Amino acid sequence: MNVTLTPDQIREIAAAHELARRTVVPIDPVTRTFPDMTLDDAYAVQAAWIELQVADGAIVKGHKIGLTSRAMQMAMKIDEPDFGALFDYMFIESGAAISAADYLDPKIEVEFAFVLGERLDRAGVTAADVYAATDHIVPALELIDARSHRVHPLDGRARTVRDTISDNAADAGIVVGDEWISPADAASGMLRWAGAICTRNGIVEETGLGAGVLGDPVMGIVWLANRLHGLGIPMEAGETVLAGSFTRPVDCRAGDEFHADFGPLGALTLSVTE
Repeated sequence: MNVTLTPDQIREIAAAHELARRTVVPIDPVTRTFPDMTLDDAYAVQAAWIELQVADGAIVKGHKIGLTSRAMQMAMKIDEPDFGALFDYMFIESGAAISAADYLDPKIEVEFAFVLGERLDRAGVTAADVYAATDHIVPALELIDARSHRVHPLDGRARTVRDTISDNAADAGIVVGDEWISPADAASGMLRWAGAICTRNGIVEETGLGAGVLGDPVMGIVWLANRLHGLGIPMEAGETVLAGSFTRPVDCRAGDEFHADFGPLGALTLSVTE
């Protein structure tokens, strides 16, 4: 581990992110103050923020994987995905409405989510291991947000991957569908060719296939299981794991109506109010 920040600095940065989430007032990206911080520093901040929220009553219900596309990794100057935690308060029913005023810079991404039926905590996890531990897979939307400025208003500087990781990998919410995909069907390779059409206010904004996630969404789960095992963090039975987006993020604005059509796998909807 290459952690350069002090424990007090890590706790202060985590608390600042939580205050930004609660007050809906963005903070400066961490790298503006600590330009030499490492990825390990960023994950230490994220872990401290998770601990802070759990201490305040939030319950970890799963994980999310981000930066799974090659294009996004190159743009962020990183050669692997990132990850964050899903909390109980983040789960939103399809057809529900969210308030834009509750978020700082909300966006929607289209994904698949794996719901685990067994604990996954060992080295060298393979796709077969993931399928064996999975109860079912569902279409999903991820709501992402930015508690620190994505683009700083003073100089237009974009935040880095270290800022995003510190910000719980930008995680803010998840919408899951009712159509279950069995691990056996997914293991046949169907998720590579499963896709969605995402419309906002009746206009197609994004389309994509599951193969956009590391070639197959299951590979996102494989990567995360091995990464977390190396950190001593098990993936528990009952947890929901977002495998990574296969579309670009779409801005959420007050008055927007989202519809994600997964074809035979159903559809998800989400409304955005003031």
